[in-house]
Amino acid sequence: MSDLIVMSFPEEQTAFEMRARLSRLQKEYLIDMEDVVVVTKDEKGRVKLHQAVSLTAMGAVGGGFWGMLIGMLFLNPLLGFAVGAGAGAISGKLSDIGIDDNFMKELAASFQPGCAAVFVLVRKATTDKVLEALTEFHGKGKVLKTSLTKDEESALRQVIEGDSPVA
Repeated sequence: MSDLIVMSFPEEQTAFEMRARLSRLQKEYLIDMEDVVVVTKDEKGRVKLHQAVSLTAMGAVGGGFWGMLIGMLFLNPLLGFAVGAGAGAISGKLSDIGIDDNFMKELAASFQPGCAAVFVLVRKATTDKVLEALTEFHGKGKVLKTSLTKDEESALRQVIEGDSPVA
């Protein structure tokens, strides 16, 4: 079962830095993330989701490949590629994996303009090493929601919110 963690930051740059840091930790096999999204709210109050993976682009590539392959059977690979890419892009745009987009938008609606949050869906993690690697964010944000145990959530709050000194 995956755990959801939502951390807010007063500026967008810190949220993108957090996502980049979590991605590096995943490459080091310290955390296994199912999804990680940065959600921003601009000065006009518009909420934008910055997905780590573009499902629209992935759908277009996959659809284009299969469309071209099927198009070769009917001696028109370019038409098959175009139709397949279009269908794949639409399919990717309409699909939603990981964290529910509506949930993220609803939560972000209460943000102050210029703020951002990182939504992370974690399959598993080496908690002590991940928390140690996130000490550069000490006191820079706030933990909004988690599905972690009370002890894990408390440790995360100490690192992110700066409630008490980090060793």
